[in-house]
Amino acid sequence: MSEVLTESDHGIFVITLNRPDAKNAVNLALAKALAVAIDEFESRPDLTVAILTGAGGTFCAGMDLKGFARGERPTIAGRGFAGLTEAPPSKPLIAAVEGWALAGGCELALSADLIVAARDAKFGIPEVTRGLVARGGGLLRLPKILPYQLAMEMALTGDPLPAEAAHRHGLVNRLTDPGGALAAARELAGRIAGNAPLAIRATKQVVAMSARYTDADDFAAQKQYTEPVFASKDAQEGARAFAERRAPVWRGQ
Repeated sequence: MSEVLTESDHGIFVITLNRPDAKNAVNLALAKALAVAIDEFESRPDLTVAILTGAGGTFCAGMDLKGFARGERPTIAGRGFAGLTEAPPSKPLIAAVEGWALAGGCELALSADLIVAARDAKFGIPEVTRGLVARGGGLLRLPKILPYQLAMEMALTGDPLPAEAAHRHGLVNRLTDPGGALAAARELAGRIAGNAPLAIRATKQVVAMSARYTDADDFAAQKQYTEPVFASKDAQEGARAFAERRAPVWRGQ
């Protein structure tokens, strides 16, 4: 079964993360497949806007920690986590979120330009609870959207932000009833796809540039802080504890 499914219609490209049994957690195979899907979206002149969603009622639970414990890193050089976070497409991308957008899953949603979410969806970057750091853009992008203190609380506690609060603070564009996120995202994408494609692409790039929403220097600068964490014994302990369904024992090493 393919880790990523795609379909296109009337200028809209729908990309579905397809590991529902693992809550669409990102392993290396999914990262590579998502990068291929993004390349297809970028290269096809008949496509104006894409929607990223998840199968099985969950957007994405983040990095596959069992794979991480085995030494797997689901990143693509020059593109970041899941082949997307450091190099979003030049065309607009909408995240359609049901259920959890957690850790790297939240960072995938943040890689999008617009977010449509079910009212019962939740966003979170709980990496610190597993001895890790949200280095896929979460720590860089959330403070550009949310109030500083709220972004800091999410980052330091790992506590989730409900979709209604995310909408109130501007993180989510539109709320829907549970199960309705993809349909609402299609409606929003249709409004975008009806406009001139060259103008749409240029507009997206200028707005993203003005907000420094994907800044290569920022991603590079955070490495001095995050690389030692990912190489630490605590990071391995957090992943093992998750796989073994127990509380981690931190040693600060």
